Amino acid sequence: MNFVGSRLSIGNFVGQRCRQVTETWSLRGMCNKPQETKAEPPPAAPAHASRSSFRVPGYKPSELDRKILLWSGRFKSADQIPELVSFEMIDAARNKVRVKTCYVMMGATIGACLVMVFLGKRAAGRHESLTGQNMEKKARWKEELQKEKEAALALSEKAQ
Repeated sequence: MNFVGSRLSIGNFVGQRCRQVTETWSLRGMCNKPQETKAEPPPAAPAHASRSSFRVPGYKPSELDRKILLWSGRFKSADQIPELVSFEMIDAARNKVRVKTCYVMMGATIGACLVMVFLGKRAAGRHESLTGQNMEKKARWKEELQKEKEAALALSEKAQ
């Protein structure tokens, strides 16, 4: 009997606990946001104040921007560039020139690589190599050092 009574009391406790959890969830409104009251909007500014801060959207291009607009092909001559240009037009021209510059740099890199391959094959045809050049250079340095030592020894013998 004691065993059955303990089981019932545990089940009763678990049941009460589950009931408490579900009640708190329904009271909390887990997925619902609390209702917020909106504050009063600030008083409207006078009409003349908004007009004074109004600016025409645009950008006065610098000399570099003018050159970029010409290089990008947006305008044919410097006289055709208006006084104010939109930010989007300047940005598009800069991007176009940036891409063209990248293409030029890639072409120059590929050209330099081809020239180096050509020069390397030519040197290989003459049986020249970096290892041989380094060995010759070190032999010259060794000879120069030997001559300097002999000259220093001759001076020291003359001094005595």
